[in-house]
Amino acid sequence: MSQPTTAAGNRPEHLFGQPSEEVTELVGDLYRDGIVACRGAFDREWVRELGEDVEAAFQDALARPGGAVGRGPRRHYVEIHPEQLRGFADLVSHPWVTSLCAAVLGPDYQIVEVGFDVPLAGAVNQPWHRDFPMPEETRQTGKLTSLAFNVTTVDTSEDMGPFEIAPGTQWDDSAEFGHDMFPPRPHYPRYESLGVRKYPQMGDISARSALTIHRGTKNHSQKSRPVLVLGVDAPGAGNAEHHDLAVTKGYWATLPQEVRDHLSCPVVDELTPIVQKHTIEGLMMGDA
Repeated sequence: MSQPTTAAGNRPEHLFGQPSEEVTELVGDLYRDGIVACRGAFDREWVRELGEDVEAAFQDALARPGGAVGRGPRRHYVEIHPEQLRGFADLVSHPWVTSLCAAVLGPDYQIVEVGFDVPLAGAVNQPWHRDFPMPEETRQTGKLTSLAFNVTTVDTSEDMGPFEIAPGTQWDDSAEFGHDMFPPRPHYPRYESLGVRKYPQMGDISARSALTIHRGTKNHSQKSRPVLVLGVDAPGAGNAEHHDLAVTKGYWATLPQEVRDHLSCPVVDELTPIVQKHTIEGLMMGDA
């Protein structure tokens, strides 16, 4: 069995402009661990509204064909349009989010995905995985070209099947990975030894490289654990083609210019519900 090799670089050498010392340290932590967090970024009332909007979108998605896609038994993913969230502009203009995006992805970063994961009661362990194959640019240069921001809508506890991540594994590169995303079982002991479970609370934001090996764990509770997902790309990263963001003309007019600058999606008269296509077949059976 061969162990994964490490991509070139894996240091925060690709900063744009002159970020503050705090941001430089944050980017260094991200390049080292593959994940960073901001505690208490929003108050609990803001998160309660977010939870209401996510739940409404989830029920709508479940009621129509193609509205939700599986991420394993009792797990769903739903992609939505920005204006389905009252707090969208608050999130994407939060200084922690904007400074990290600019430092890692460059000043012309683009918001390409808004959605949420919902592990329900009875969700099982996922296989260890990354969310998409390593881009060639990352493999060759050690530069991260995308970020995934997560915002929990509930206080996470041990019995709710917390997110588990293996820090530093965003650089793992092995020909043995299934579909360039799934480490084979002989690699599991390494990820289990590295794995750290995360227990975010309402108001926290995390940012990670979706290349960092991770999994959702078994939900022993009778509660769901919805998590908002915001996907952001460097110019040319190519993830936008996998998503269908759009905004209406009326909503576009309400957005501050600093938000519009990072939304390259169509501006339309009327929204069309998104038919999910961001499927990951290897997750469908759970850790079978």
